[in-house]
Amino acid sequence: MNVLNVTEAAEARRAIRKYTNQAITDAELDEILRVAGLAPSPWNVQPWRVVIVREQVDKEKLMEASFGQPQVGAASVDIVLYSDMEDAVKTAQEYIHPNYGDAIEAEAKKQQDTFQSWEPETREQWGHSISYIFLGYLLLALKSHGWDSSPMLGFEPEKVKELLGIPESATIPAIIAVGKGAEEGFPHHRHPVDRIRRYFG
Repeated sequence: MNVLNVTEAAEARRAIRKYTNQAITDAELDEILRVAGLAPSPWNVQPWRVVIVREQVDKEKLMEASFGQPQVGAASVDIVLYSDMEDAVKTAQEYIHPNYGDAIEAEAKKQQDTFQSWEPETREQWGHSISYIFLGYLLLALKSHGWDSSPMLGFEPEKVKELLGIPESATIPAIIAVGKGAEEGFPHHRHPVDRIRRYFG
């Protein structure tokens, strides 16, 4: 398969809401998630987690919790992205870089103490924000491997949590419908660089 580079994927990607019935394999998904998981995060915390919703009956239930958005039911799979800072903090030893050597335990304890000193809402919002970096990588990784997508913010978080068994303390940045597009989507309409860029000094 011809994998698109970052520029090609960014230029080719569209928000697609209609899909063919072509299925994506678990192996393809795992490779795409591996690439997306290279996204940076402060202290390497990686608070993002995903639930893959594949069965049609479950996609339809998820669609109900997403205000009936049809792409949720039409997708090959839906990826529910959530941030779980409780799990990340509890398992800090997993994300501390091996180069810390004998200091891994001490560094993990230091970071755990830091996060636990924050208000729960602050900690949750921090992880939620960081997970958007993963989302950006995921959308590009999907397109680079030939899959179309539609990220959505319109859903009822508590209903989605209950449906999928997502921890109550977690937050859900987005649901992403994934499939092979059955439409072209709108061409890009973006600000020119000089509309968003300002040099200082």
